[in-house]
Amino acid sequence: MQTRRNFLRNATLAAGSFAIAKSTWGQGSANGDIRCAVVGLNGRGKSLIRDVMRTDGARLVALCDVDTAVLDERAAAVEEEHGIKVDKVRDYQKLLERKDIDAVVICTPNHWHALQTIWACQAGKDVYVEKPVCHSIWEGRRMMEAASKYNRIVQAGLQNRSDIGLGEAFPWIQAGNMGEITMVRGLCYKNRKGIGKRDTPLTPPSTVDYNTWLGPAKDEPMYREKFHYDWHWSWNTGNGDIGNQGPHEWDLIRWVLGDPDHPTKVHSFGGRFGWNDAGVTPNMQIASAQWNDIPVLFEVCDLWLKPTSNAAANYKGNRIGIVVTCEGGEFRGGRGGGIVYDNGGKKVQAFKGDGGFDHFPSFIRGVNSRKESDLGCTLETGFMSSCVPFMTNASYKAGEAVSDETVKEYAYDNGHVFEAYERFRKHLGDWNTDFSKEKWTLGSSLEFNGRRERYTGGDNYREANEFVKSDYRKEFEVPAKV
Repeated sequence: MQTRRNFLRNATLAAGSFAIAKSTWGQGSANGDIRCAVVGLNGRGKSLIRDVMRTDGARLVALCDVDTAVLDERAAAVEEEHGIKVDKVRDYQKLLERKDIDAVVICTPNHWHALQTIWACQAGKDVYVEKPVCHSIWEGRRMMEAASKYNRIVQAGLQNRSDIGLGEAFPWIQAGNMGEITMVRGLCYKNRKGIGKRDTPLTPPSTVDYNTWLGPAKDEPMYREKFHYDWHWSWNTGNGDIGNQGPHEWDLIRWVLGDPDHPTKVHSFGGRFGWNDAGVTPNMQIASAQWNDIPVLFEVCDLWLKPTSNAAANYKGNRIGIVVTCEGGEFRGGRGGGIVYDNGGKKVQAFKGDGGFDHFPSFIRGVNSRKESDLGCTLETGFMSSCVPFMTNASYKAGEAVSDETVKEYAYDNGHVFEAYERFRKHLGDWNTDFSKEKWTLGSSLEFNGRRERYTGGDNYREANEFVKSDYRKEFEVPAKV
């Protein structure tokens, strides 16, 4: 009988054998293609299937999902759209045992990313893993150790790094063409709605192997209406929108600032307003991070403009992306490029992007060359950019429920924060929020030691350290020693 322990032992031995045979790296199939399996077929999984199919030197061999209904649907779509039949695999461990697969493309829920990446590295597979690359800081570090130990190529799915417009704009900004950077603001303005709240726990679809879907996460009752996707709004399996859409924009912030190490201080406040649903992550959130002396602010706004208006809010006409304020002007943009404005609001220069079209092809080139320099985004870069929203969420989770007046007093001492608070407060007023009943969550101000990857100061920093590592179910533990 194949037990998990036997699987890991055999996978490790296989990985060791693979590491010795360096002459075979990057050869893939007999015709030179890198044979890929896409794992997790909702949302990003559908997009990555298309990326594999359009990339020269990549060949789709198998699809893997714990939901047989989704698995059957995606396999049928591949056959209809591309005229090929691919293998359907429900068991990820059996997928890793196959010798006709060179790389796995991981698009599963966040709580699975680390363990599936580590297992793949141990089994001698290269990995493309979606953002956030992990679910907590501690397990992301284990992923990097596994990639190094087993000599694997691992790319993070932060495709903005491959956008040609941003690749031109950021060096232009860093060269001082607008003067020194004085502030950076990240934006996540999504047009979302509540996920409902059931009176009784949700029963997963009969087509889902729920024990495997749950994997490392705790077995908690779910009161949301929909099983798929809305796991994002539970800390058990997701990271809220600041850790869902947000990693893309945090990555842009780190990129334009020269890819610094972890921030030394973070803070966050917000709440889940207006919906009265089963979600627990904030739908309105203002977070700050400190690198050197440049203030960085991040805004999450998931509420419609008004309860009856199905339209998203924006900041200076931008919904998703970053605003880089400099002495002589401002860059506003994100995936697809951006525009530079002078201090009078006049358009000065445009940088046209392509959405990172080359991102997945860069992964295939990296697999063939065995050079991280060929990757659009390395695992380490993806890890560092994923950690920032984890840190701001730690501040939020270690905080406390407070009145609107208390938040106003806190924000008043910082001009940038106060301006954002006032805009959010007006937005919540348009939602008729009754602040005599609804509370903000005012997070803890935290200090972080990047070398130790631990919180070392600030309010409730010991409680925040409890979030550095997730709690795992025993049979799905992320190993301390990979």
